[in-house]
Amino acid sequence: MKVFNQNTVFSLLFLLSFSTLSVFSHLFSPPDNYLINCGSTSPTTLLNNRPFTAEHSPSFSTSSHPLFVKNQNPLPNLPQIYHTARVFTKPTKYSFPVKQKGTHFVRFHFHAFNSSNLDLGLAKFSILVDGYIVLSNFTRFVTDSERNPRVVEYLIWVDSEKLVIVFVPGKDSDFAFVNAIEVISAPTDLIPETAQYLMSSGNLKSFDDLNKQALEVVYRVTVGGPKVTPFNDSLWRTWVPDEEFLKSSVVFEKFYFGGRINYHVGGASREVGPDNVYNTARLIRSKNDSVPNVNMTWVFPIMGGYKYLVRLHFCDIASISGGLLYFNVYVNGYLAVEDLDITSITSSLASPYYVDFVVDGDSSIGALSVSIGPSKSSLPHVIDGMLNAVEVMKLNNQYKSLDGNVCADFVLKSRRSRGNTGIFLTMVAAVCIVLSLSIVIRRRIIESRESVSWARLPVSSSEDNVKS
Repeated sequence: MKVFNQNTVFSLLFLLSFSTLSVFSHLFSPPDNYLINCGSTSPTTLLNNRPFTAEHSPSFSTSSHPLFVKNQNPLPNLPQIYHTARVFTKPTKYSFPVKQKGTHFVRFHFHAFNSSNLDLGLAKFSILVDGYIVLSNFTRFVTDSERNPRVVEYLIWVDSEKLVIVFVPGKDSDFAFVNAIEVISAPTDLIPETAQYLMSSGNLKSFDDLNKQALEVVYRVTVGGPKVTPFNDSLWRTWVPDEEFLKSSVVFEKFYFGGRINYHVGGASREVGPDNVYNTARLIRSKNDSVPNVNMTWVFPIMGGYKYLVRLHFCDIASISGGLLYFNVYVNGYLAVEDLDITSITSSLASPYYVDFVVDGDSSIGALSVSIGPSKSSLPHVIDGMLNAVEVMKLNNQYKSLDGNVCADFVLKSRRSRGNTGIFLTMVAAVCIVLSLSIVIRRRIIESRESVSWARLPVSSSEDNVKS
């Protein structure tokens, strides 16, 4: 029995090693890969096995007098990149050379710790990325939970030799901050040029130049599985479980697939979605001679006034044969795909596929919904619905903004006008002081002259002073 256990352990270790080598052999190598540990003086800090380098101004930043702060009491097991921060008291620009034009990931890491001389939780600021407003008057560090480390992520199309990021302190707080910055080339197939636009009428039409839009990642959800960390994603993304968003009184089955995911040319690549996303799912399973009349529905709170990209990930990991799984897909209550047959598209089981829809975010509802349900072609005794993952991304509005209805020039000019107002008031105060002194001196000179000329006529002298 002891020998059997040892052999089993060795076999598991071998399989684990083989799996790990297989994963690392498929790692994406981005042409542009800037990982900046802001406010740090340490040469290298590892996060998810990635090296974040110390910030050496002015290598990227225009500020010649950087202000670095340190977390004196970091939380246990807090990653090193959240132990320090860079603080900006005036608009400051970062410029990153671009080797390959196209879509880039831009990630900002925030941890509003309270240092010995500054509470980062009081910060209020805006951030511009290549002329897009990605954060406007950002101030969400009030409660303890909001002070926990957070990452905001964007996908920005870069068509120049450099990517420029500008931090603009707000009018009320006078400072901005950031703990770390990532600027990474995205795979060329990550954001397509065209998607289907699901209009409020329920009709579909083509939405062109999707990859030229600025996108904010609002939700990235793995369905039926545990959290997927950046360590297990070739693009260093985080996928959260779906329980928070699943809205149903019915308990839908979670399914785990232990086999190999069959990525194929023309379908979803490992960069579009990792193995750990496609090997789990939630199912609608027929348990008797009839097809169940039930839908799986997920609801995602959103900000109205924007268009959203909804990406749905599918991988038939539960059917015993192709041609058995048919179901409908609904977005915001409208039928988006009818009688979806995954294997007819991928030509094999366990082969990933995704579909994109652009929808309008209804401000009156404040939510976006995704539903999966049986279709008229669904069969009894088999799987009648499946979903592996959902992504929701906000598209920039007509002001090139992802946060508000003002453009980048307005944010910059409002900050400049504030600074010019201060200078103007200082100059006015100085002029007033000079004028006051000149008036006092002039009066004393006049009084001294008049006192000599009219010493014998003090009353007349007084009347002349009054007239003058």
